[in-house]
Amino acid sequence: MTPTERHARPTEANIRELVYAFYDRVRADADLGPLFDSLLAGRWDEHLPKMCRFWSSIVLGAKSYRGNVQQAHDPVPGVEPRHFSRWLYLFLDTVEARFEPAAAVQFMEPALRIAQSLQLSRFGWDYTIPPEQQAILDQIAPRRHPKGHGHDLPERATGEPFPTRIIGRPVAADEDEGARESTH
Repeated sequence: MTPTERHARPTEANIRELVYAFYDRVRADADLGPLFDSLLAGRWDEHLPKMCRFWSSIVLGAKSYRGNVQQAHDPVPGVEPRHFSRWLYLFLDTVEARFEPAAAVQFMEPALRIAQSLQLSRFGWDYTIPPEQQAILDQIAPRRHPKGHGHDLPERATGEPFPTRIIGRPVAADEDEGARESTH
């Protein structure tokens, strides 16, 4: 691939290229390099294939990754908000340089959502996601509902029942059955 060519769709091979290129940048980075090297010293050959499986599972649905992202990042000492910002910058920049926009979004949206989840878990639920990070997510994955709702669930009127039962048939089917029973 030349520097100006970008992949139209993710494959196992170009995901591997992305992961290795990204972590080369991480290792060379003044902020992230020492943090990652302190955790992965002597284990990079084990970590990088795991990250390839992780991104293949996320982007291609390969289901080859087994692990818990929260648990894997929980014991990382010294992680600060600036580390997340730098990691995201390097990752999104590496993705954008290697993939056409439609393919890049397949990496960017999950990366931003995972970062937010890790940040909230690490720094507490009252932590405010940096506005520039939220702006990127809003640009590539616009909210389906107005800001402030805190979720992407369908809107419903106050007091309206949940649209389906957790177990069993949809509410509408139960109502029809109830109406038939009451007429017999």
